[in-house]
Amino acid sequence: MSTRPTLASVAARAGVSPSTASLAFSGSPRVTPGTRERVLTAAAELGYAGPDPLAASLRRGRSGVIGAFVGERLLYAFRDPVAVQLLDGITGVLGSHGVGLLLLAGDSGRPSTEQIGRIPLDAAIFATCGLEDDPALDRLRARGVPLVVVEGPELEGVVLIDIDDRRGTRDLARHLHELGHRRVEILAMPLRLDGRCGPVDAARRARAHYRDVRHRLEGVEDVFGPVPAFETASNAVDEGAAAGRVLLDVPAHRRPTAVIAQSDVLAAGVLQAAKELGLRVPEDVSVVGFDGADLPWLGVTRLTTVVQPTDEKGRAAAEAAMELVEGRRPPDVTLPVSLRIGTTSGPPRPDTR
Repeated sequence: MSTRPTLASVAARAGVSPSTASLAFSGSPRVTPGTRERVLTAAAELGYAGPDPLAASLRRGRSGVIGAFVGERLLYAFRDPVAVQLLDGITGVLGSHGVGLLLLAGDSGRPSTEQIGRIPLDAAIFATCGLEDDPALDRLRARGVPLVVVEGPELEGVVLIDIDDRRGTRDLARHLHELGHRRVEILAMPLRLDGRCGPVDAARRARAHYRDVRHRLEGVEDVFGPVPAFETASNAVDEGAAAGRVLLDVPAHRRPTAVIAQSDVLAAGVLQAAKELGLRVPEDVSVVGFDGADLPWLGVTRLTTVVQPTDEKGRAAAEAAMELVEGRRPPDVTLPVSLRIGTTSGPPRPDTR
């Protein structure tokens, strides 16, 4: 009857101690290249694949896994170029540290709070921008799991990676105001992930689930005062197009001269709706966004938007998570944003002011 090779049998074949063989597999500089080669050759001859990673993680007291929580279903997350770029920044850093990423979606795609309480994680990154009342966050805090939030709540002991949403949107709104716009409307990302879409009233706004959505509303109001807002069910182009038809398919005297979308993806949908309705951008309506996302399907159209450093934000979150795993508390980070003026904003027509 055959037996599985062990680290001890590899060590014996290579003529070294089991501890030296273990160091050879881990790549320790304490093992000479010749000894490492002898151990790896013995392992190959015996068909030994290496130490059990689970056992190694138990000895270290670590799982080798960082959890990343996203607010929407993965279907939407992977259709959102900003979410993809954020996750790419995270995985790039974690990969360089030899750490795995466990992606946990929102809504029904996520394990229950009890299950989350049992998942072995070295740390967790809440990549759901602005999420403020997620039960998973509370559960992991209670477990003592090191946490990083991206544009999330400011909590004791939790590292915050942030951008200045309010200032960026205020700069965008000021640009439109200086062009002469006074009748503007906001196309908002979901205030809560409950599938609702439509005009945002005071009660709905008071229950806003996402910090960045609220700050982007406030940035517009810093310039224009109270402004009508229309909420989408998800951050997707088709949602932006559907909402754009509602906002723009009205008599000219009631139509906004500018639509301030809270994401470039939603703004792309509004551009699609404007084209369907025969409206020229920016002559009949200006359309602006937020993110600075790569939207190649827009062709020569260059969206006026607020550019945020999404990849850098992901990398900063992952670096902070690794610092926490090593027992260090990194500082909170606020990254800069900048206004980029494109071809989709211009002065309103004199007869529509």
